Formats: sequence, C-alpha cells, structure tokens
Amino acid sequence: MYDLISFLSRSKNRKTVLENLEKPTTPTELASKLKIQRSTISRTILELMDKKLVKCLTPKEKMGRLYQITDLGQKILKEK
Repeated sequence: MYDLISFLSRSKNRKTVLENLEKPTTPTELASKLKIQRSTISRTILELMDKKLVKCLTPKEKMGRLYQITDLGQKILKEK
C-alpha cells in the first residue's frame, strides 16, 4: 500500500485528478475545472487506472468516457 501512496505523492497532478474523481467525470470536464491540459489529464488517468486507483465507467464509448475513483483509490487518499 505504501508504494501506491508514494506513487501518488510523486505527482501533484495524480493527487489532484484523483481527488476530483469522486463523481463520474470526463477528462474534458476535469481539464476545464482544474485548468490542466486535457492530454495531461488523460495521461494521468491512464497512470491511475494502471494502479487500479481509477476505473472507466463507459469503456465502450469512443469519446466522453466517464471515470471515477475506485475503493482502493479512496483508501489511498485517506492514508495520504
């Protein structure tokens, strides 16, 4: 678990994105809200998905995919 806490703490964007995925959100909505480029948001979401901290709720969609924090992601945020 501490390896995930370390992974999260090494990037301000990872922590910020994870904190803002409490409800289903698209990368475009996050980029607008956080004032971060959409490509950076998308790359960060992929990193978080790889660690099972975020899940895609609409994987069959080509555009406008919705993402949300997982139970593991919530647990890691609380430990942080």
